[in-house]
Amino acid sequence: MRIPKLCDACGGLRQRQISLSLLLTIITALPVAPSLAQRPPIPSPSSAPLELDLLTKPKDYVITANTIHPEGLTVPSLWWAQQNSEKKLLDNWIAYPASDKEPARVDLIVNQQIWSLLEYVERYDFVNRLGSAARNFGYNVRVFNYQKEPLATYTCNFNTSPALCSIQTSIKNKIGLQRSS
Repeated sequence: MRIPKLCDACGGLRQRQISLSLLLTIITALPVAPSLAQRPPIPSPSSAPLELDLLTKPKDYVITANTIHPEGLTVPSLWWAQQNSEKKLLDNWIAYPASDKEPARVDLIVNQQIWSLLEYVERYDFVNRLGSAARNFGYNVRVFNYQKEPLATYTCNFNTSPALCSIQTSIKNKIGLQRSS
């Protein structure tokens, strides 16, 4: 019968200590992501009312799906998104430039019948795609139906790089109560 030497028994322990020490060194060297408390806040969506009359009587400062600038690209350009995949869902939009009171925003007006047929994930995907397109031009997004009911928002803090954004959707459950997520 062989009696293990004291060093043989400690070999595994020493190996574990080295591994643990190496792991702690790697972990402490990794960059630390800021906690939620340290991240700059994302502003609340605009509370300004939807101005549907601007679709038929536009003012100089707004852009709608019917606005065309003869000199070049009209910003924000959502026509490609509308023609490409959202033709039946996205009916129109009103884009407001930034002001002293609010950042630039686009109010999307969707076809309520099509919107109501979409699953939550499809609605989220729509808001995310159009919100991302508008974000590239420095605009936040709100989604409405023609009854002026708010359906979703895509709001960004443009003072950060990259911009921090948040999507909120309103969900009507089967008994008609509304909640935000």
